[in-house]
Amino acid sequence: MARIGGIVRRLGRGAMCAAGVGLVVCATVFAQGHQPTHGQAVDASFADAQWQTMVPELGGDSPQIALLRVDPATKATQLMIRMPKKMHVPMHWHSANETHTVIKGDWVFEHDGTPHRLGPGGFNFIPGKTPHQAWSSDDALVFITVDSAWDVNWVSGPPTKSDLGKTPTDR
Repeated sequence: MARIGGIVRRLGRGAMCAAGVGLVVCATVFAQGHQPTHGQAVDASFADAQWQTMVPELGGDSPQIALLRVDPATKATQLMIRMPKKMHVPMHWHSANETHTVIKGDWVFEHDGTPHRLGPGGFNFIPGKTPHQAWSSDDALVFITVDSAWDVNWVSGPPTKSDLGKTPTDR
């Protein structure tokens, strides 16, 4: 089950809702309209993704999330996040290992004090509990995998309106 800021609520078969300080995620696993059982194949088209606003305070500029699959046994999660506007994602960490594969746009991921610029097809692996932050271009899309339940632990708080339009050089 997805977990953000430690507050989670299951809304129904395949639907999950989680809330944290300034961040709300309600996403439905959209593969064939249901949560797959362990060992079940999953196929889904991008057009069927059910995108949910992540930071309601940002309105139409908010990042959006689509949960693709959550393994019922391990809670390993695959998801996509799209960013309609250029934005800074403040320093945070996840309990589990995380990978990012850039689908669209440009991203800068900073971990261990070093920024890493990735374009379409670019990939990274960030070990669990490693603080990191990111910057996206306008209209960016990233595919994320997590080894267990996806959570977000903000170091100093979630994104705000002041993070819109920021680049790594704006610090």
